[in-house]
Amino acid sequence: MTEENKKAAEEAVEKADEKVVAQEETTATPQEEVAEADAKATQTTTEEVKEEATATEAKTEETKEEKTPEVKEEKEPVPTTSPEPDEDFDWEAYSNAETYSESEREGLVDKYEDTLSTVAEKEVLDGKVIAMNKREVVVNIGFKSDGIISLNEFRYNPDLKVGDEVEVYIESQEDPKGQLVLSHRKARALRAWDRVNEVHDNGEIVKGYIKSRTKGGMIVDVFGIEAFLPGSQIDVKPIRDYDIYVGKTMEFKVVKINPEFKNVVVSHKALIEAELEQQKAEIISKLEKGQVLEGTVKNITSYGVFVDLGGVDGLIHITDLSWGRISHPSEVVELDQKINVVILDFDDQKKRIALGIKQLTPHPWENLDTELKVGDVVKGKVVVMADYGAFIEIAQGVEGLIHVSEMSWSQHLRSAQDFMKVGDEVEAQILTLDREDRKMSLGIKQLKEDPWQNISEKYPEGSKHKATVRNFTNFGVFVELEEGVDGLIHVSDLSWTKKVKHPAEFTSVGEEIEVVVLELDNDNRRLSLGHKQLEENPWDVFETLFDEGSIHEGTITSLVDKGALVKLPYSAEGFTTPKHLTKEDGSEAKVGDVLPFKVIEFNKNAKKIIVSHARTWEDEKRAANDAERKSTQKNMRNINTSTEKTTFGDMPELADLKSKMEENKANEEAESSEE
Repeated sequence: MTEENKKAAEEAVEKADEKVVAQEETTATPQEEVAEADAKATQTTTEEVKEEATATEAKTEETKEEKTPEVKEEKEPVPTTSPEPDEDFDWEAYSNAETYSESEREGLVDKYEDTLSTVAEKEVLDGKVIAMNKREVVVNIGFKSDGIISLNEFRYNPDLKVGDEVEVYIESQEDPKGQLVLSHRKARALRAWDRVNEVHDNGEIVKGYIKSRTKGGMIVDVFGIEAFLPGSQIDVKPIRDYDIYVGKTMEFKVVKINPEFKNVVVSHKALIEAELEQQKAEIISKLEKGQVLEGTVKNITSYGVFVDLGGVDGLIHITDLSWGRISHPSEVVELDQKINVVILDFDDQKKRIALGIKQLTPHPWENLDTELKVGDVVKGKVVVMADYGAFIEIAQGVEGLIHVSEMSWSQHLRSAQDFMKVGDEVEAQILTLDREDRKMSLGIKQLKEDPWQNISEKYPEGSKHKATVRNFTNFGVFVELEEGVDGLIHVSDLSWTKKVKHPAEFTSVGEEIEVVVLELDNDNRRLSLGHKQLEENPWDVFETLFDEGSIHEGTITSLVDKGALVKLPYSAEGFTTPKHLTKEDGSEAKVGDVLPFKVIEFNKNAKKIIVSHARTWEDEKRAANDAERKSTQKNMRNINTSTEKTTFGDMPELADLKSKMEENKANEEAESSEE
């Protein structure tokens, strides 16, 4: 080796030493200051040192190849007085800045390679956090270089620190810049379902990051999987503001998994329920009926109030909030209010506690005026309405019932809403008073005069009045003469002439009708009324007008099952059967036809008139036939009495006369058979 080669090798070694020193200084920086740029610079520097050393070695070899032939060709070796170099010295190793022998170097390389892991891309491994800052986390997986992962991938774990074991996914062993590319999010996603099922089966507690709010609950990141956290499973207390939990990291328990739809349900409430159950058992074991405790209003519903007694909840039913009636518990308490409650009852097994507030004050009935008695008039406010009556509060917590029958003297059934409504101030009379059972019945009709006290003077028998139709029955019409005075018109007393099957055919509810008092029963408070009695009985007149055989013009008003109704003069009504509706031309009469009708039956007692249209033309025809028959018979008698003998010329005339007589006889027999 020439002096120039030695000098070049020494310069290469010096440069290599400087690069190594620079590399050592770079790796000696504090871990918290390590960044992606530093790691890249370190790797780049090492590669540059190797490249320069390789270039120097290549240059040295080229120099050997170039100059050795020239020496052989031009000059013979000339002995010099300088000392000969050590033939055992490894100039190649020296030129590559190596201070170890070949065997030592190979041993060290083997030891170094044993410290490195053999990794493959798309593989999930466990790594160790060796450094981190506000943006990035440096993870060592035992490879020749470390990986850098964004801190955002660890936001579910705010307690991450140096030395923690984390799982990583190897995306690439070396990117274009020579950097190991890792992902913690992908590693979690690949292992997520296995871990979720394992956690669910073992009942382990996991940490999750609440990403956002959704309908009915929250979306939680657990092992990279979006799990659902129902609103009812966030806490044992009702949550009024879900948004305050967004962005928080909390502990959860996996309570349900649906592998088919990849759904996971988690609960935070389940973690604290076990502890609460223990607290409940301890608190309930110390409870006693009648004990007064302080609690906080936890929730208000339409039926009551839930109160937190320090780890266990109790319910105050709406009826135990106040002695008086309230429409909603919010009228008495409000959320988060501190209140004193008394224990009414509790169930050790079901962990239920019944509480009360009104029991802390005396019952209002105990303070009721002792001089109050039946017959006294009191004032109150309508607090509750029902179909059967109204509840009147005459004092705080003291109520009386006015039944609907005590609101009016009227016997006609009505609803309590027709007389009053909630909030009305009313005056009533005490009908019954039971201080032991704390019950009171009231009435308002007693404050008015009873109309039946002088009923015989107002409505004597035979007197005429106007009434209002209130109700129908099959047998008659109920009418009201005045409030509290009702009467009945029987269906048979509605009309002299019309046959009324149902009162609705004659009148309607709400109409005014004139009546006559037929009978008065003061004891039973009953009035028998009539309407047709306002007029004279027309059947006395009809008897003279509609005698049997008389003919009157009538109008068919309706067809019934067995015939038809016919309207006759003077508002009379007749009845005819179908066979008596046949016209002379053989057709049937129909509704609306105006025809002559003959009275064939009149019954005053039954108020019945039977008429016939067919008889009108049948009788005329029969009369004509009778007249012709009589004329024929007269002619025969004249012939028989004649003394003249019959000649052959008279024979045709006699034959004609005989045929006519036989025809008339046949017609008479046919008519008699029809009748």
